[in-house]
Parts: sequence; structure tokens; C-alpha cells
Amino acid sequence: MRIFENANFDFIQNRTRGYIFSGILILISIFGLVTRGLEVGIDFSGGMEFVIETDAPLNVTAVRTTLADVLGSDPEVKTFGEGAILVRTLAEGDINEMQARIIESINSAFPGVNPRVQKTDIVGPRFAEDLKEGAVFAVLGSLLVIFAYILIRFEWRFGLGAVVALFHDVFITLGLFALLHHLLPFSLQIDQTIIAALLTIVGYSLNDTVVVFDRIREYTNLFKTEAYPNIVNRSINNTLSRTLITSGTTLLVVITLFILGGEVLRGFAFALIVGIAIGTYSSIFVASPVVVELRLRADAQKAARR
Repeated sequence: MRIFENANFDFIQNRTRGYIFSGILILISIFGLVTRGLEVGIDFSGGMEFVIETDAPLNVTAVRTTLADVLGSDPEVKTFGEGAILVRTLAEGDINEMQARIIESINSAFPGVNPRVQKTDIVGPRFAEDLKEGAVFAVLGSLLVIFAYILIRFEWRFGLGAVVALFHDVFITLGLFALLHHLLPFSLQIDQTIIAALLTIVGYSLNDTVVVFDRIREYTNLFKTEAYPNIVNRSINNTLSRTLITSGTTLLVVITLFILGGEVLRGFAFALIVGIAIGTYSSIFVASPVVVELRLRADAQKAARR
């Protein structure tokens, strides 16, 4: 199956529009990260976390006030899907004792709701710090390894173009998480699951980018007298059908996961939806244009030396 059988869109000639669009997305992401920040999950902040299911909906503000007196500090309380709340506290101690105190307090303050613990998590401060450092190194390390891989397989311009596109994808995804947390009806906490999603986005976006780069290298050898921007544009158009079909079918699966996967998987699926969409865009409008810009600059420097 092919769409855009004879596509002839002038992506490279109009790459400035892509730069402007990417610049707007990056500015929005910076705004979100600076003004709202990321909502860090218990994996990276430490503490205890409880998902409590009830027979009737509870007012999270009232629950927070009730538990503040019991726990000695203001816990974070939010809705967690239908008929459940998420309670996160930095209080230390035995998790079973803490769980019993929370259930008893809710029972006393809200008779008849029948609270029951669905899930519990506990992470120590030192372990949380180690997880945070490991997550940062995992993402940055993956970008470094990818640059080395592209450098060996192609050349440094392609490696730089790929890394710029991947950084673009991850940064915008994180920016949207910062901007939208507490505004959407599901959790956008940054935890180990979301780090896994970011690494998946990196791999998926790289796959799209390498397909285009392979075609550029092939056409560079076939059309030696043609201008380099035209070769890159021809390559993008030739792989456009494959890129859109692959991304479209993957997005269908991820959207299904987002809708039917339950509350716990919504943040993960949302990250993949955003990342796949941005990654498909960046393989066309970021990675390849960066390679063109570097090639044109190198050609201009060679011509100036003559």
C-alpha cells in the first residue's frame, strides 16, 4: 500500500516554515518548564504513594485537609480515574501503618465510602536520587550512542542532524508534560514509565530518520550532478508514503492503548502519541534540513577558499 505515490512536495525549499514551527513549540516548552515545571513521580522524589478506591467520589480538597492532620504534613491528593484517588506523602515510617491511618481517617471523615487500597509504592530519598540520575544518563547516553552510530554509518552531518531532531522530540514532549499537568484528567507524572516512553520515542524517531538518510545517501550516488537540496527533497518525498503509513498505524495502536489501557497507562500512551507525532514531523522538517544547512555551509566555505 502506498499513498503519495508521486509526491513532489518542496520540503527543503520551505524549511524555514519548519524552523519557525519548531521554534514556537520549543518556546512553548520552555515556558511550560520554567513556569510550571515537571510533576515528578514518587520514583524520583521519594516518599509513599497510595491509590485508594472508594464506592463514592471524594472531594480531593476535603481529603487533603483530613489527612494533613493525621500525617502531620500536607499530602498531595488528586483524582485517579473514576472512583479512586491518589495520595502521595513524603512522610517516613512503616507503609502498612501509614496505609491503616489513611484508611481509618477516610472512613471516619467520609462514612459509607468503603475506602480500599488498590496500589502502594514506597521509594527512599537516596534511591529516588539514584533513579533520577540514572534516567538523565539513560536519555543523554542514548543520544550520544546514536550520534556515534550515525557517524559510523553515514557522516558527522547526519549524526548531528539526527541528534538535533531527537533532542527536539524529547524536549517538546517534556515541555508539553510540564505545561499540561494538572490540566488534563489523567496523571502526567515523570516516572520510570515515562522515561521508558521517552527512550521509545528516541528509537522510533531515529528509525524514521535513518530511512530518509539511507535514501539520501543512495540518491547522492545516483544523481551526482543534481543540487544537494533537490536530492534531499527527492529522498523525503520518496520515503513519505512509508513514513506516514508506519506512523499512522503505530498511532492507531497507541491511541487504542490510551483509550482502553486504563488510568495507569494513560500518561505513557500520551507521551508516545506526542512523541511519535513530533518524531515523524522532525524526521522530515528538522533532521534532513539540518543536514542540508551543514552541507551548504561546507560547500560555501570550500568555494570561498578557491
